[in-house]
Amino acid sequence: MKRVFGKKKATAPTPSLDQVSGTMGNRLGDLDTKISKLDKEMKMYKDKIKGAKNASVKKTYQKRAMDVLKRKRMYEQQRDQIAGQQFNLDQAAFGIESAKANIDTVAAMKTANTQLKQTLKSQLNINEVDDLADDMADLLDEFNEINDALGRNFATPDDIDEAELDAELELLEDELEDELLEDDAVPSYLQETTMPVQPSAVPIASKNDEKVDEFGLPITN
Repeated sequence: MKRVFGKKKATAPTPSLDQVSGTMGNRLGDLDTKISKLDKEMKMYKDKIKGAKNASVKKTYQKRAMDVLKRKRMYEQQRDQIAGQQFNLDQAAFGIESAKANIDTVAAMKTANTQLKQTLKSQLNINEVDDLADDMADLLDEFNEINDALGRNFATPDDIDEAELDAELELLEDELEDELLEDDAVPSYLQETTMPVQPSAVPIASKNDEKVDEFGLPITN
């Protein structure tokens, strides 16, 4: 049977997007090298055309330069086509990688969801959590009552009338004002007193009295 129909050829494995993109990258590199080489050749012909004195020689150089320019344009067109194809392949590869990442993300979220449900069912009970919160609130209330009891002033009677306290406070304020007024009064030994007026004129002797000098001493003749 194999002799009649022949042996089936093994199919080659399909290349991946990365492999095809890499092959295109190599082709782009080869084309860039060829284009660069043609640019140098074009510059050489331009210099020869400028320096040619014979018209036929100049025309020959112009024809060769035209051929070089045609090949350059062809290579540039091929390079642009391959670059566009490579860009499309890279976009497709990026889309595939993003899809795989999304699949992994969804799978991880499903696993986390399942584990969270199991944890809530086996280890957490909403009723127990509510009871725990109520117990904590009761404990805090008791703790506040204990603090209030410990901070109570036992020396102050509970049956004191506030009106009596106000009256006593006003009496203390009046006594304090009286003391302040007494403190501000000038002592008796610092108060001004009426002193006798010091004589300013020399006493004048009467007719029957003896003559005296300016110091009040008798004048002897």
